Amino acid sequence: MSDKTTAVNEQESKHGHTDDLHRGLKARHLNMIAIGGAIGTGLFLASGGTISEAGPGGALLAYALIGLMVFMLMQSLGEMSTFLPVADSFQAYGTRFVSPSFGFAQGWNYWFNWAITVAAELVAAALVMKYWLPDVPSWVWSAVFLAILFGLNAFHVKAFGESEFIFSAIKVITVIVFLGIGLLMILGVMGGDSPGFSNWTRGEAPFVGGIGGILAIFMIAGFSFQGTEMVAVASGEAENPEKTIPKAIRAVFWRILLFYIGAIAIIGFLIPYTDKRLLSASENEDITIAPFTLVFDQAGIAFAAAVMNAVILTAILSAGNSGLYVSSRMLFGLARDGKAPAIFGRLNKRGIPMPALLATTAIGGLCFITSLAGDGVAYTWLVNASGLAGFITWCGIAWSHYKFRRAYVAQGGDVNDLPFKALWFPLGPVLALGMCVLVIIGQNYEAWLTSTPDMKGLLSSYLGLPLFLALWWGHKLATKAPKVKPEDADLSRH
Repeated sequence: MSDKTTAVNEQESKHGHTDDLHRGLKARHLNMIAIGGAIGTGLFLASGGTISEAGPGGALLAYALIGLMVFMLMQSLGEMSTFLPVADSFQAYGTRFVSPSFGFAQGWNYWFNWAITVAAELVAAALVMKYWLPDVPSWVWSAVFLAILFGLNAFHVKAFGESEFIFSAIKVITVIVFLGIGLLMILGVMGGDSPGFSNWTRGEAPFVGGIGGILAIFMIAGFSFQGTEMVAVASGEAENPEKTIPKAIRAVFWRILLFYIGAIAIIGFLIPYTDKRLLSASENEDITIAPFTLVFDQAGIAFAAAVMNAVILTAILSAGNSGLYVSSRMLFGLARDGKAPAIFGRLNKRGIPMPALLATTAIGGLCFITSLAGDGVAYTWLVNASGLAGFITWCGIAWSHYKFRRAYVAQGGDVNDLPFKALWFPLGPVLALGMCVLVIIGQNYEAWLTSTPDMKGLLSSYLGLPLFLALWWGHKLATKAPKVKPEDADLSRH
């Protein structure tokens, strides 16, 4: 921490500010934060499009492979976040175990990722509200929801934890009910005669488009799982992190995988991949033809579209709520480490990093305004850059873990003494890193295959990568900070 930041923190203490985040998040909060981060519109809407494009077997295989990658990433994250539970997790791990410049880029990349995502969720929430109140201007709903999200984050970390617990519980209950009803329909107990395996054998099913079809939805599946890493940021405010983090890491992955694999299997059994509504729902975000709504309608459940619309609104607010939380904490951590203006490292008496929260809220609001300006091109580019930033964060997690373990062993540490020992090291982080790189390269692989490359499409899709590299190399050029050698890495637990 820089002398300037230390001085600011001492000054805050004299004026009644606390010096540390409050550890007010319980194990149940951590479980739901990680689950809620991964269950959203990617499952409720986009899952139909993946089945339409790759068939039920192709979609299952793509999600299973991404699930394997996420499992390895969560193992890496569990080992580091249990050993060093801090709010600026990815920034701190990158700084301590790879290089200060890499940590700088990781921290700002993650802040940017979720600050922009807050804006995207504001736009999505306004679209959802048009289902009930089409005459109210979109910006009104976006402003209302931004105020609500700010309020949930500004009061106390427990308020955020409880709100996220409720939001996520609604999503989890919906998926469980969907799985139960879907299974009964497959068995022929509800919704008429059972389709059996007919939808898995028609046309090109179960694998439509072969390897190309699977690769095409590989990226969509990866986007759907983004948010599971939030548990590492929340570890900085978790009660008894050595016990709560391992439990959350172990439980959350299997639940999320069950939800995704189970839901896609149910949809694949009940709706043929040739049904055009599957693709239309994900492209137009039309809740009336979303796969969950179609299945509930088929089962004879009244008001299925209205119910699913409410659930999707909850999912959107949950993503915005947790996005505002993790991005404000990351900005706070950057400031405390001297990598952002010192004012963002201040906490109020309730342990809330209010300047960081205000700045992040303002950025979310400004980015939302860009969606209203002109034809929204600037907003589209921001969202595209943000989407890639999530995969860059995952690459950083895998690489930081590989370097952490090497440093731990080089400094005489016994792996068996770690509070949480990741499985499959070193294969886990290396394979996860390779898969993440594959996803990043394949972000818009179609643009590479045309006779004349679509430069605008390529730049739009890959914008996040040069931004990250500019942060990384720019910091290195400015500071001349060297790479961290394993024997010199900072393994102090504070």
